[in-house]
Amino acid sequence: MKTIGLCVFMLMLVLNGCRYPSTAIPTISGSKQPTATAERAMIPTSTIMHIPTPTQAGVSLPLLIQAIPVGSPTPALASTVIQVPTAAASPTQAITPAPAADITLLFTGVIVPARCVQSAIDARGDANYVYGAVRDIISSADLAVGTLNTTLSDLSTHTGCIVTYVLVSDARSAVAAASAGFDVMSVATNHIKNCSGASCADSYNRAFFDTLDNLRANNIQPVGAGMNMEDALQPVVMEVKGIRFGIVSLGMVEPMAFAGADSPGIAPLTDENLQAAIANVKGESDVVIVMPHWGPEDSADPTSYQRHFAQVSVDAGADVVVGNHTHVVQAIQQINGVDVFYGLGNFIFDQTWDLAHQQGVILLLHFSGMQYTGYEIIPTHVDGDGTVHIAGPDEATSIIERIEAASALLK
Repeated sequence: MKTIGLCVFMLMLVLNGCRYPSTAIPTISGSKQPTATAERAMIPTSTIMHIPTPTQAGVSLPLLIQAIPVGSPTPALASTVIQVPTAAASPTQAITPAPAADITLLFTGVIVPARCVQSAIDARGDANYVYGAVRDIISSADLAVGTLNTTLSDLSTHTGCIVTYVLVSDARSAVAAASAGFDVMSVATNHIKNCSGASCADSYNRAFFDTLDNLRANNIQPVGAGMNMEDALQPVVMEVKGIRFGIVSLGMVEPMAFAGADSPGIAPLTDENLQAAIANVKGESDVVIVMPHWGPEDSADPTSYQRHFAQVSVDAGADVVVGNHTHVVQAIQQINGVDVFYGLGNFIFDQTWDLAHQQGVILLLHFSGMQYTGYEIIPTHVDGDGTVHIAGPDEATSIIERIEAASALLK
């Protein structure tokens, strides 16, 4: 059970770019009001999907949400998909329940309101529009966690809708994320220290510090970066309905962004740092969630080093692993009973050169008290201006199938 499969190692040097359309641990009480599972505005009732029975073999019922109880073999995804009833489906069919839960945590793919998205924000005058179609899903979670891969600072000059690897956005996107319902942002990412314009001439760290300040000013807790290595490795512990969820985040994609003993940056993903971070948070948490920023862009298949760090996380005591960076959805694997989500794709970005880069999933983790009971995934689609939608039936099917195919290779 402790062994992991190995794939061909890919040099970290290929991981650095984002192609264009291309101490005591603080405990923070969650601010959201308790919400009964039945009241969560996850999906409008009219679009909740039903599982077809064998007698409905001829009925085409597209995939939308994936509900997987803990202990289910992975990647047996299609067998428990919740589906929308068609005219031919019986209205009396019982809706397949989500895993038992009184606490739901939400995670998204990569959030990058830069370049063309920032240009659209400038044209509209605010950034709230990007979350319009998914706002209720985010806000109804008990704890919502994103992965931010750009700076959110008014110190940078906007690059415009051009080909550039300098990813900058302004503070309006921090306000919009808070308004949508985000509580935590993983910032152990490769573009979190980007800056542009004259204000960056003396220090590229100014926009980085400003980003952390803007998140905190909007009651979003950043995790995975700080003033130095020790600070960057500190977790965020969020208390929800009496349960303490400890989150640690580390990144491996851009060494120039790494924190040092006396220099600011992100927490570097190494065996030693990962083990220390988990050990540090474990005594202060009921549930430990590890968020690595890892993997090569554009690949649904986890590399050998992703699988290695997943195994290290599990061995060190992680209860769930939720990765990101690759800009496309990646496999799901269970290691020693621990679910590992290698990558959730793009949530907000302008990478529109192919459909796969406009796709992602919202991940819902369900808990009954401190007991993890399972997960759901909601396929998403993002437009070039950053507007996120719930994926339509055909597109949702293709997203699920891509995850299934990648997951099957990990058996």
